[in-house]
Amino acid sequence: MDSSEAEGTAHGERSEGTAPSTSNSPGQGEAGPKPKKVSLKRATSKPTNAKAKKRKKARVSRPAQLGYTVHQGEDMLLVISSTTSQYDGSAWTPPKKGSKKKKLTKGKVKAIQIKKKKTARAKPKLVNNPVAKEKEDTDLCVPQKATDHRWGQSLPEEVLINIFQMVVVQDGAVPFLCRVGRVCRLWNAAASSPVLWRKVTVGYCWIAPGKTQLPKTEKKIKDTITWLAQNRFSQLRDFSLYHWTKNVSYAVEVVTQFCPHLRSLTLSYCTGLTVTAFHSLGLHSRSLQSINLQYSEFQVEGLLEYLENHGSQIKQILFTHGLKNDRLLTAITRGYCPDLELLEVNTKLDSKDGELPVCIKALQMACPKLKTFRMLNVRPLHKTMRNGADSTLGFPLLEELCIATTSCSYMTDKDLWDILFGSTRLRVLDLRGCSRITPSGLATLPCLELECLFWGQYFSSNVGLSSPKAGLHMVTQKWSQTLQQLDIANQLFAAEDLEIAMSHLAQATDADTLRSLNLSGTRVTPPALRSVIGQMTALSYLNLSSCRYLPRGVKRIYRGQEDIRQLLDKLD
Repeated sequence: MDSSEAEGTAHGERSEGTAPSTSNSPGQGEAGPKPKKVSLKRATSKPTNAKAKKRKKARVSRPAQLGYTVHQGEDMLLVISSTTSQYDGSAWTPPKKGSKKKKLTKGKVKAIQIKKKKTARAKPKLVNNPVAKEKEDTDLCVPQKATDHRWGQSLPEEVLINIFQMVVVQDGAVPFLCRVGRVCRLWNAAASSPVLWRKVTVGYCWIAPGKTQLPKTEKKIKDTITWLAQNRFSQLRDFSLYHWTKNVSYAVEVVTQFCPHLRSLTLSYCTGLTVTAFHSLGLHSRSLQSINLQYSEFQVEGLLEYLENHGSQIKQILFTHGLKNDRLLTAITRGYCPDLELLEVNTKLDSKDGELPVCIKALQMACPKLKTFRMLNVRPLHKTMRNGADSTLGFPLLEELCIATTSCSYMTDKDLWDILFGSTRLRVLDLRGCSRITPSGLATLPCLELECLFWGQYFSSNVGLSSPKAGLHMVTQKWSQTLQQLDIANQLFAAEDLEIAMSHLAQATDADTLRSLNLSGTRVTPPALRSVIGQMTALSYLNLSSCRYLPRGVKRIYRGQEDIRQLLDKLD
């Protein structure tokens, strides 16, 4: 074949839209002028360039990228997915739109060819069948998505109940059980177990504080409480409401109606408890033993009527000091609750009116089974009985007495003796803020196995103004064998007295007795401190802040036995 025929063949293989060459000789086609060559860059080229273009098009058609990567480990093949498309890596790919061949004009054919040079990609093809077979063999190592979320549906119901019980003890039944009950039927059956609903606390979570409650929201609240009481509260023992400003009476009535085993009712920071709710308590809650109404507003007449008729079953009462609420203490001293074991009266820390008149002798006669008596930030004013009768028993079962206050208390040694003269089982004595109590008054108390003594002076304007005290060694000598916690913060005992008192603590036969010691603001010295730290091996809390007689580097709070041992090395 001559050169003209070869050139003609090359032009025949090109597209019809290209311009023909001006010369048929091969010399002119190879060495033409440069401007003419540039203008015909896409239209004319050498026969060898045409073959090179065909090779480039052949390289574009490459096998499809697999949707996984195979890595060889020590003892297995790992197949790692690297695709997000459901068709990548498969032998079949969906047909693209417009893939059918159509008869187009010459101009359209040229435009499509130019566009394909920029964006077109070859269709993925499965060129290596052995790799596909290897993928099928190694799919066993990849976890199946269909079974990833089914582990919870195969657990026994008893196991789920035990797991839920752990969460309920820590976080409460509501809203946890309500949420897990919507996962599946098995979880709903486990969350519906009455054992998990014995203690329920409901906070106010429907509207933000300070906003009004819409009628639809109020209806939703009532329907929710009613449904829970009917379907979940069959074995409810303890029920608590916090920060409810509406529907309090409705909630109490519904709960008492459907919960015959209710033993404890707590309403904290709630308002609107009416007489009707107390009537429902009397009719349905025959097992109720504890009522906690601290920081709540309620109709005192309804509670007084309830205590008069059903007070014999009540063993615990907690309320906040107020002008109307103080009538409850009067009713208790009249004998409305003869089996009362816990009585707690509190008030806010910033409250200025903390004085509460109380007749201790009448209370001792009315509540001989009292075990815990707390007056938190309330200063009791002792009243005398009109008939002059004296109680010969006192509080024989009393185990805890708390008369802590943030201000100066007027309680004296005689007042303390009138309360505790018959309390031989006392274990906890909290006298924080009682600056008029003396060590000799404590030493005369009849309790011989006191475990916790809190006698620190906090938030008192008299701290630092009173004269130094003496006689702390009588207290530590009396209870050195039983004291586990001792707090004498800001007590102005002399350094010599503190040294003798610490030596009595160090002479305890059981070195594991004392666990907490608060000496903040005292005049304790390094020798006195060294004696007690070296002997009390179980001591895990030590407060030495603001101790003026100690080196500057050790005036801080120590937590943990190891931290306290390091302090002992510094003192040596």
